Amino acid sequence: MIRLVIADDHELIREGIKKIVRHSADLKIVGEAADLKQALALIAQVRPDVVVLDISLPDYDGLDGLAELRRHFPSLRVVMLSMHPEERYALAALRAGALGYVSKAAAAVELTEAVRRAAQGGAYLGPRVSELLAREAACPSPRPAHHSLTAREGEIVALIGSGLQIKQVAAELGISISSVNTYRSRIFRKMGLSSNAALIRYALQHGLSG
Repeated sequence: MIRLVIADDHELIREGIKKIVRHSADLKIVGEAADLKQALALIAQVRPDVVVLDISLPDYDGLDGLAELRRHFPSLRVVMLSMHPEERYALAALRAGALGYVSKAAAAVELTEAVRRAAQGGAYLGPRVSELLAREAACPSPRPAHHSLTAREGEIVALIGSGLQIKQVAAELGISISSVNTYRSRIFRKMGLSSNAALIRYALQHGLSG
């Protein structure tokens, strides 16, 4: 029996995963969490075989959540679940230690196969991820600066790129102004930028504006 913990802030997604698992005799959900803090406490308590981790949690976002999980539990087997297509985060997630990356638009069979493969210590490479890996191996090229951003940072780039002020971005995302400024500082550092104007130009040039 493969014991799972689900970490996703959307109850409907958690319910959907539970429905999928009910049809799999070899899978069992032993806990669920709505944010990373809950997930860390739960994992320490129940020691699951695999964690299904949403890429966009309220307290940790993007691959930051994966990094934090692996910092506390280095041998933890994680399958990332994401609303973003494979092109956006799949390869980065695998490089960061995930054993699978499944889009929320994918069929249920992909998630169960990814979990089973992870439980055995292997990586699950769906058709699209396999294609991306093959393409990268055949034609390695420098990654655009924005590919290093987390999902939340990407949202902030899109909103600033569309002309919103920091206060408006905070209201749009339901977070504090100081949080937006912290994210913006990280974005500047990762992308080698130093002003909102430069960020807006970059967003326009790469089609990132919201």
